[in-house]
Amino acid sequence: MKYELLGTLRLVDGENSTFISAQKLEILLVTLLVRADHVVTTDQLMGEIWGDRLPRRATAGLHVYISELRKLLHRAGRTDGPILTRSPGYMLVRGDDDIDAETFLALTERARKHMREQRLEEACECFEAGLALWRGPVLGDIGIGPIVSSFATRLSETRTDCMEMLVDAQLQLGRHRELVGLLYSLTAENPLREAFHRQLMLALYRSERQADALKAYQSARKTLIDELGLEPCAPLQDLHRAILRADPRTLDFCAAAA
Repeated sequence: MKYELLGTLRLVDGENSTFISAQKLEILLVTLLVRADHVVTTDQLMGEIWGDRLPRRATAGLHVYISELRKLLHRAGRTDGPILTRSPGYMLVRGDDDIDAETFLALTERARKHMREQRLEEACECFEAGLALWRGPVLGDIGIGPIVSSFATRLSETRTDCMEMLVDAQLQLGRHRELVGLLYSLTAENPLREAFHRQLMLALYRSERQADALKAYQSARKTLIDELGLEPCAPLQDLHRAILRADPRTLDFCAAAA
């Protein structure tokens, strides 16, 4: 079985894939997957499913959802299932099953290692393989409980970090012209993330588009002042001054600032 969390929850068993239409059942499974091989208490599970608005028979309702989930995950030819009752709650045993979020995090860590070793091509391959696992917002933005929401936030932040590091690696490999369009999209989607503005300026400058690089700085500065009342960070200002001076060291600025 493969559990796919990087998008709407999907269960893949061989050539068959299944989506869960009942949201509370979906939240229950996701919570157990996030804490795979660890006990999740009944109070934690009920908090993830209902938040602060517990129904009168919440414990009985949880037992019903556990039973339904066990039926859903039952496999022909097997008497056991992945969900075990363990005081004071339940535990999902991962076994040989795959979770795409874990694969993504492992690829990210491997890519970071390659970056530290300046093995840029290998780093790009790992970053791209990890990002290719994403099918949309993590878990389709379900859940309000602390376990699911913190997990989703961690994965989303890591995804953005991956994009930033991938672009840094590609800039160091001289792929600035190919990156301009992507970076315009990334700055639009993440207007307060100054690293993407810096990367866009550098890609434009290296593509012999100095005027556009300066316009990109002015646009970033206006956004930061309007939204936060702050001037751009030091690396962004330093790159702006370097472009104004046509400093040849600007070609190496990305590596120095990363």
